[in-house]
Amino acid sequence: MLEKYNSDKSPQINRIYTKNISFESPQAPQVFQKPWDPQVTLNLGTSSTHLIDKMYEVILRVTVITSLAKNTIFLCEVEQAGVFSIKETEKNKLEHSLGSYCPNLLFPYARECIANLIWHSTFPPLHLEPVNFDTLFMKYLQKSKHTEHTPDT
Repeated sequence: MLEKYNSDKSPQINRIYTKNISFESPQAPQVFQKPWDPQVTLNLGTSSTHLIDKMYEVILRVTVITSLAKNTIFLCEVEQAGVFSIKETEKNKLEHSLGSYCPNLLFPYARECIANLIWHSTFPPLHLEPVNFDTLFMKYLQKSKHTEHTPDT
């Protein structure tokens, strides 16, 4: 189990910014005349890059694909990024910061950006539920350990 951070060791936010935005609506304007009962797919991804000293860029990629009858109505992708100072030197705590703590801080910004893109495109509002990045990170670690110990066939 990962420890809770105390304030002097928590990653410090240096900057939060939007790195990339994409919105496509290949079925517009015909889609506005169809009944609205979409299927929504949410994909999340994170990456991090060591910048200098104890500074890291963390990118959270959030992709929302909304479909009606297997036709893509809109695809919205936001890469929300941040530069963080992380004092931790222990590998597992650094990985947790980069893979869970920092993406958790970035998610509300990405969610707001997606909501605005959808609203400005005149589609009905879409509320993205909060994400438990700790659980996702733990699943990633378990999968990584399983992959490391699985012999090649």
